[in-house]
Parts: sequence; C-alpha cells; structure tokens
Amino acid sequence: MQTLRVDLGERSYPIYIGADLLARADLLAPHIAGRQVAIVTNETVAPLYLGALETALAGYAVTSIVLPDGEAFKNWETLQAIFDGLLGARHDRRTTVVALGGGVIGDMAGFAAACYQRGVNFIQVPTTLLSQVDSSVGGKTGINHPLGKNMVGAFYQPQAVLIDIASLVTLPARELSAGLAEVIKYGLICDEPFLGWLEENMLALRALDQAVLTTAVERSCVAKARVVGADERESGVRATLNLGHTFGHAIETHQGYGVWLHGEAVAAGTVMALEMSMRMGWITVAERDRGIRLFQAAGLPVVPPKDMTPEHFLEHMAVDKKVLDGQLRLVLLRCLGEAVVTSEYPREILNATLSADYAALVDQLKH
Repeated sequence: MQTLRVDLGERSYPIYIGADLLARADLLAPHIAGRQVAIVTNETVAPLYLGALETALAGYAVTSIVLPDGEAFKNWETLQAIFDGLLGARHDRRTTVVALGGGVIGDMAGFAAACYQRGVNFIQVPTTLLSQVDSSVGGKTGINHPLGKNMVGAFYQPQAVLIDIASLVTLPARELSAGLAEVIKYGLICDEPFLGWLEENMLALRALDQAVLTTAVERSCVAKARVVGADERESGVRATLNLGHTFGHAIETHQGYGVWLHGEAVAAGTVMALEMSMRMGWITVAERDRGIRLFQAAGLPVVPPKDMTPEHFLEHMAVDKKVLDGQLRLVLLRCLGEAVVTSEYPREILNATLSADYAALVDQLKH
C-alpha cells in the first residue's frame, strides 16, 4: 500500500492506494469521529462492494443509503434523499459520511456532508478510475443545475481517501476509458514524461493490469495533491486541472447529463483545447496530434457532437465557473506539460476552434 498526503495544514489528509483496502477497518477507524456511519452509494456499486464495507464497519451503527446511478441523478432531488436517510436514522453531528462509488456519488455525498448540521466527517472510497484519480481528491463537491454542470456546491475536504485498485476489475470498459481521460490530462498539464509512459502502457491499462493501474493512479494523485495543496479554492494554478473541461462541460450540458460520460466529454473538449493551443502558436501540429492519438488509444471520442454549433458552445460556456467579470477564461497549453489559464486570446481564434472540422482532422491522422 502507498500512502500519499494532501497538504492543507490542519485539514491535511491521507490518500491510501492499494489492493483489497475495502476490508481494512484499521485504515478507516482513525477518520471516524463517533459511532455513526452513513455509507452513500448507488444501485450499481452496492451489490458489488457495499457488503464488504459494511463488514469492515461492523463495529459502528451503519446506515446505508443507496441512490440511483448516473449523472442524470446528480441533482437536488437525489441530494434530498441523502438528507432523508441521515435524518431518518437520526444521525448527529459526529456522524461520518462515507462515499462509496464514482464521481457522482463522491460529489453528492461530499456536498451532503458539507451541509448536514453545517458539516460532518466525510471519507471518500472511490470505485471508478475517474473518481480515484480526480474527483475524490481535493474537496470539490456539488450537484448539477440544468443550466450548468457543478454550478452548486462547496469546497469541503474529506478526512481520508481510500483507493482500492481491486475495485476496478468490475469497471465497464467505457467507464475505464472515461477515467483515462483525466489520467492523460495530468501528463498534458504538468508531467510531459507521463505522456510517454501512458503511450507505452495504454494497452496494459485498458487490460486492467493491476500494477500498471496502481502506478497510473499514484502518479495522478501525486499531481492532484500537489496542485490542491498549492491552491485549494481554485484562485490560481488549480484551474489548470480543468483542461478541456470548459468545452467538455458544454458538451455534457447540451447533450443532457449522462448521455456523454464526463471523461468522454473531457476528451473531446481537450482535443478542442489542443487545437486552440496550436492555433495560438503555443504547441505544434505534431504535439496536438500526439494528444489526439493518446485519447484515441484510450478508446475515447475525439470529435465533439455533430449537432453542436459554435453558438451552442458559447451559450453553455458563458456560465462556466471560470468566467470572471464577464470574461471567459480558458485552460490552454503553453507546451506539453505546461498549462495556463487565460482570457487573453483573440476572439477569432476561439471562433475558429469552435468551427473546426474535427472529423476531417481525425481522418487525416489515419493517413
């Protein structure tokens, strides 16, 4: 087992990474304040892993709250179901909420923990690759609004993150690929050598090689923890973690939450960010194409939806969280391995990026 640390002073916490950690009550116990625990999970994960976690927590008064599965349920109504479960079982302010599942569960359970009796203990137990390498670390919690993704929420750090690599063996191939989008992101924004490692190991990652997956998760979490430790509330460098997300969130919102998986939208959105970075003269055509090929190797879409016009993108991007004083800030690449957040770009370059023929671009890569 590897233990990393998110350094946030008195709110610092460990990230445990290893195989078969769900049964490790000794790892969970130091982060549980009282005798009450509420496990929040969904109807897909519950039959697979809820029993093991309930067994590990057998010494506590455990309430299990099982929610419907999917991004479409990341809303007020489902959040209310968590509060119903906590209040119905009379959980007090010394309770600990444990999020068992992917990014949707982690975001909603964390938001519920931030709000319930004005804040209770919270532990992340992510079971998807995307949540293990990204959403479980850093304290971003929240729900979606019909007009924008993750627009309602709170920064609320967990007491610990418990990453059981063995839980990935039940992950569908599409979900695994979606998680790889966030893994690739770290190489693009702050770890160019990681891109080479991913190119060499992509087949093993998609084949669920446990050792290779562990390395990918560790390296991603190291990068995420370093950025979060430097900028917890996204006033500066942390925004670089959103490479591709401004375009990607527009895709998710326009298509309807859950039609495209988050990682799929991020992949297509990052291709657009690569294209714009190339048009800005910051990266070369070859570097843009290298990024596109890596997303393709991960089994991810690299072309935005055919029915989305530049006007659709601009409409949804106008409510992005990085908009300040009416200025849309974008995360672009100065070079592979170095991201920048900027509102200093010619409008015609943004328009050209939104209007580009990505299908034709991808077709050219085949020849």
